[in-house]
Amino acid sequence: MADIVKRAARSTVPVLILGESGTGKELVAKAVHELSPRKDKAFVAVHAGALAPGVLESELFGHEKGAFTGADSQRKGRFETADGGSLFLDELGEIPPTTQVKLLRVLQDKTFERVGGSQQLRTDVRLVCATNRNLREMVKDGDFREDLFYRVNVVTVTMPPLRERAGDIPRLVAHFLAKEGSSLQVPEPVMARLQTYHWPGNVRELENVIRRCIALSTGQQMRVEDLPPEMLEATRLPPGEDAPQGLVGDLERIERNSLLNALTETGWNVSRSARILGVGRTALQYKMKKYGLSKPA
Repeated sequence: MADIVKRAARSTVPVLILGESGTGKELVAKAVHELSPRKDKAFVAVHAGALAPGVLESELFGHEKGAFTGADSQRKGRFETADGGSLFLDELGEIPPTTQVKLLRVLQDKTFERVGGSQQLRTDVRLVCATNRNLREMVKDGDFREDLFYRVNVVTVTMPPLRERAGDIPRLVAHFLAKEGSSLQVPEPVMARLQTYHWPGNVRELENVIRRCIALSTGQQMRVEDLPPEMLEATRLPPGEDAPQGLVGDLERIERNSLLNALTETGWNVSRSARILGVGRTALQYKMKKYGLSKPA
């Protein structure tokens, strides 16, 4: 994935980032911008799902004075402020059909009009989009324009959920500590908890956990007891069970806890848990037997 991001960043083609909510799609979008020739220009983000359709158009394209009630002055949109740089459009699947048409025009002709205006404006923007929805299915259902889909889907980056990226957690923790200006150290027991947790909220949840630990810290190191209660419960071994020793034991403990977290989250629905874990139902049943996992009475 990192290699795709680096190579795509060198060009000006649109990038589409796919993944569950909270997997860090905006971090990837920023990386595309920072690694591109446009890095010294603006990086502008718009979260489409948080805006009503009329408000979204005004945010993207701007509006003229008197265009609607409350429009007391002319306002530039994000495509104007991002000119020469990059525009990150999050939650692409939430954009209504009328706005999809205008977005397609910008991609095709690099022109647009402010809401309530008739003057054609030009913009040179590198568009990076993100969504947690299946756009192909939306195209089949008529909820997303096929021509727009192929315009934005030039280079695709798929963000796996954090539960499948335990190896990325130390780097992400270091990033969030630096972001908060904290010099807290992360001892091995805390990192082990972080790497064995299921992370239903993905990277966003991890960032909140780090902020919590910083707020509750009383020394130079993070403490296990400062982690959220749900994490301590999810990563706890059954009473009387000793943790396996050595590297193999560590890997088995991580795998066992990942299975247990998925099963608990789905109410011990094996089929749904298998889909979450990205394994076959038979393989999951074998692993459950191996680790002695069965639905509590």
